[in-house]
Amino acid sequence: MGEASNSSTVSTKLERIAKLAKELRGVPLQTLAHHIDMDWLREAYRRTRKDGAPGVDGKTASEYAEHLEDNLSALLARLKAGRYRAPAVRRVHIPKGDGSQTRPIGIPTFEDKLLQRAVAMVLEAVYEQEFHDFSYGFRPGRSAHQACNALRDTTMQMAGGWVLEVDIRKFFDCVDHEHLRQILGRRIRDGAILRLIGKWLNAGVMEGLELSHPQAGTPQGGVISPLLANIYLHEVIDEWFVQDVRPRLKGRAALVRYADDLLFVFARKDDAERVLAVLPKRMGKYGLTIHPDKTRLVPFHRPGRQDGVSDGPGTFDLLGFTHHWALSRNGKWVVKRRTAKDRVRHTLRRIAVWCRKHMHDNIENQHRALVRKLNGHYAYFGVTSNYAALARVWHRTTAIWRKWLGRRSQNGLVRWAAMHVLMERFPLPRPRIVHRYIT
Repeated sequence: MGEASNSSTVSTKLERIAKLAKELRGVPLQTLAHHIDMDWLREAYRRTRKDGAPGVDGKTASEYAEHLEDNLSALLARLKAGRYRAPAVRRVHIPKGDGSQTRPIGIPTFEDKLLQRAVAMVLEAVYEQEFHDFSYGFRPGRSAHQACNALRDTTMQMAGGWVLEVDIRKFFDCVDHEHLRQILGRRIRDGAILRLIGKWLNAGVMEGLELSHPQAGTPQGGVISPLLANIYLHEVIDEWFVQDVRPRLKGRAALVRYADDLLFVFARKDDAERVLAVLPKRMGKYGLTIHPDKTRLVPFHRPGRQDGVSDGPGTFDLLGFTHHWALSRNGKWVVKRRTAKDRVRHTLRRIAVWCRKHMHDNIENQHRALVRKLNGHYAYFGVTSNYAALARVWHRTTAIWRKWLGRRSQNGLVRWAAMHVLMERFPLPRPRIVHRYIT
């Protein structure tokens, strides 16, 4: 009951902040930090993931929770006195894409995550009144599937057009701190909040035993990093598109953005080429660059259109899905999506690596793990029109499992007849459509 009461109190405060931000749109807000009290920190603790890896101090969430009230009280005292020091972020590298490259991930301490969550709650209440509807990444009540649905609806309403795929090179490593401070200062004038963000931006990065202090970027993995990235790109891309670009175009245009994944859709090719020509200059103004090989203009007109377009309809990827034109059951051209080929390869590679490492585990444990992996895959990629791609993953997973079961002994191959018997006792979940939409 106490936890519910705390959440209710914080929710009321968040509504007040949001209402004030909406009424004073465009006006810098002076006093926000005073909302962060013990109830606020308890709610931030409740919203913070407890299963993450520990930071540089080695303290886990369960250890922090052993003396939770004392820890929160001490944290609040340091915060109010301005004595909070942001600890260094532990950096690790995880595989990216096909596994040939890695992506750096920052792991703050649990207490730092908690305080970042508390500040993010304040900023979120303010900036949710500023963000545009076509921005979907890391926002409450919004998802990657909604971004893909919006893109599908937009392209179908426009009967296709020209799609500009934009890839920002190493975005999270290139966010300019000075530009970010200026952008925040236009809306937030609370010194305590801005000083905290400054401490996180200047916190060192611990990689192994080496401590460094990057002059740009927000470490991926930090709780507040996705929100800061959204605020940055809201200014760099969203506002620029709405205020400067769209009014000067000759035809219709739309934008869909999920964090640093963004696509423009244009009805006219000349509009698309004009935006592509000025985009590098706009990015460069804020310390960003676009990847020349991964940024491309794709013809995506509905097949059968008689408008003089000689290029056939292409395909493009967004958030792990390849979007393409296809006939519906009613014989109409619609935009469908399937799992992108690189995502299929990545999924199957991870399953193969897992099966190799755990080939001597008992069958029950192997089956339990593979069920979780397939269900997780279906939960994201199980969308209408994607059943064939899901089925391929199911068949290949079965073949991979069979292969590594055959390596458990010198007897070698597990014949398919024996595998079918095993699968009757330990069936892998069949493909299923989780997210449905009308085609």
